[in-house]
Amino acid sequence: MFTSPLKVVRTVRSGFYGVRALVVGDLILDRYLWGQVERISPEAPVPIVHLDHKSHAAGGAANVAANLSALGCTVTVAGVLGTDEDGRQLLELMQAAGVDTKPVLQTGDRPTICKTRIFGGRQQMLRFDVEKVTPLSPGSRRHFLAQTEELIPDISVVILSDYGKGVLDYSICQVVIRRARELSVPVLVDPKGVNYEKYRGCSLISPNRKELAAAVSTDPGDLELLLHKGQTLRSGLNVRHLAVTLGDLGMALLDETGIHRFPALAREVFDVSGAGDTAISTMSAAVAAGLHLHDAIRLANLAAGIVIRKVGTVAVNRDELVASLTSDEKATEKVCTLDALSARVVRWRASGQRIVFTNGCFDLFHVGHLSLLEQAKRMGDCLVVALNTDRSVRALKGITRPIISEESRARLVAALPCVDAVVLFDEETPLDLIRAVRPDVLVKGGDYTEDQVVGANEVKGWGGKVALVPLAEGFSTTAILKRALLSSQHSPQQVIY
Repeated sequence: MFTSPLKVVRTVRSGFYGVRALVVGDLILDRYLWGQVERISPEAPVPIVHLDHKSHAAGGAANVAANLSALGCTVTVAGVLGTDEDGRQLLELMQAAGVDTKPVLQTGDRPTICKTRIFGGRQQMLRFDVEKVTPLSPGSRRHFLAQTEELIPDISVVILSDYGKGVLDYSICQVVIRRARELSVPVLVDPKGVNYEKYRGCSLISPNRKELAAAVSTDPGDLELLLHKGQTLRSGLNVRHLAVTLGDLGMALLDETGIHRFPALAREVFDVSGAGDTAISTMSAAVAAGLHLHDAIRLANLAAGIVIRKVGTVAVNRDELVASLTSDEKATEKVCTLDALSARVVRWRASGQRIVFTNGCFDLFHVGHLSLLEQAKRMGDCLVVALNTDRSVRALKGITRPIISEESRARLVAALPCVDAVVLFDEETPLDLIRAVRPDVLVKGGDYTEDQVVGANEVKGWGGKVALVPLAEGFSTTAILKRALLSSQHSPQQVIY
């Protein structure tokens, strides 16, 4: 899944090396009223929620800042609050999350934006908002810009979190973007509205499908046309990247090299509130920490997948992200390239795990294959299976083989709990793979002698061992094919084994 899985894990574990992030945008207080619904009101056909408790969370740009802080970044937030109780409460929430709030401007001419959600159990019943969407006064704008500009020289990345509440107007966006570009500081934007001209010159804009469709006046259902128009928009705005979130279709990255697709990670969804904030936060931290943008997007996908399984606006934290990256290899497929396998081997070896290697065609997978792999796994901690490609199988066994394609064979072998990685090889032997992996144990079936095992001398040369395991009697692909042909009243000599 990741181009550099070991680097990704190290980056997350390090807290993104303490990246210094500046979040500029609309600060929102999210209030939750929790209760249970037991009956319908006699006054009107509406449910009665019996209030149990209240909770509050940082929303909008404040949630972006909270996410970045939870990931280990050093975070400063710039926004506008009212001089009211909601504003005081939101400031306390951000400060408790470790966010520097000194640049936050408090003014008496607008209330703090507050979204109140009423839940009956896990079901959201109603939401009501308090807000006043107006531009900042000239004096407030000057003060706000002066404070924000002063911060940029000491910052690794800037995030513009636009919720369309009046803070991020054209002039503020452009001043921040121009100053950041002068200092080679990346600016990532979570956009709002249809006028993207104010984001001109930023590093990346990350709209969702519906937002992009509105910006380019296109039916969101026509994905091909939508992405084509997105490319035109990106180029016209002099924006290097457009990262479009597509719901269950994952994400699409648009840049000068074309369109790159990233599949969604299947998750049980409870609440999508704040998922976009988590995605832009994680992506920004990853980019600023030096990860490849493709890995940053994959990591953002993973982080968003964590928060949608929770109810309410909740920040993802570093421990959760590390756990998702490392538990059962969830963030990387078992079927992998040699480069991805090499990175995984480094991680295994660094944690003191013993690596076992075996290879084969595994065509018409049967209990004999299963027995071999289970025995191999017991000889170490991590089992790598090298699988012959279809071309390689044909070269070994003839034009009628394999029966099962390499993709299907790889998926079947990878599905076994005893297997930790599957890698395809096209050569006559897996010798190059063995040299690259340098396993502690090289396993083959008992129908081989040690002098017949490819790579045996190499493995013993670096202190490893060669193990020959007994085969399950009566099981082979050839025998299965013969029985199948006999049962259909064909001569077994009619096929090349």
